Amino acid sequence: MGLIAEWWEAHAVPRLIRCACGAPAISGLREKVVPLAHGAVFELGCGGGLNQRFYGADVASYAGLDPSAKGLDFARGEAAAHGWPVDLREGAGEAVPFADAMFDSVVCTFTLCSVADPAQVLAELYRVLKPGGALLFAEHGLAPDAGVRRWQQRVEPVWKRLAGGCHLTRPPRALIAEAGFALGETGARYLPKTPRIAGWAEWGLAQKPG
Repeated sequence: MGLIAEWWEAHAVPRLIRCACGAPAISGLREKVVPLAHGAVFELGCGGGLNQRFYGADVASYAGLDPSAKGLDFARGEAAAHGWPVDLREGAGEAVPFADAMFDSVVCTFTLCSVADPAQVLAELYRVLKPGGALLFAEHGLAPDAGVRRWQQRVEPVWKRLAGGCHLTRPPRALIAEAGFALGETGARYLPKTPRIAGWAEWGLAQKPG
């Protein structure tokens, strides 16, 4: 990776993601799912701190993981105001550094699109969640319309390079179900005022059986 690419990944991408993922349409989906979190909460992709204002009083502790040191700086700044016991770490979702069955709720919003191995990441989220616990998710991904899907496939190689590894063609609910979670109430639609290639969103609650 060249110096320009390294600078882009380390400094530009965290700011770009914080700006894009804080858009009103995306914030509206965060507001649907994040308040459902309770007890000991783990958030994958916590960098930027964009979800923290949506957590409710039922949160007892807050842990998180993100690969971006700059993103974690933003998250720690937000977390300081809440008074929770906080444990935020730098790392990848394919190897979550927390114990089995440790959390009541796991939150994953607009993160599965950018991980290297979504199946392994979801296996890790399943592992750290207590039996009966909830995975709360909001993600963008593969559109249901053939014409939009074709454009997603064409644009994705360049898109990934500019947007921190973000994929346009992953099917969030299907991946979550394949990981062993039981899908509960979910929703899906194109986000308003968003290009359709990046605007198909799926959200809801999935439970670890137990």
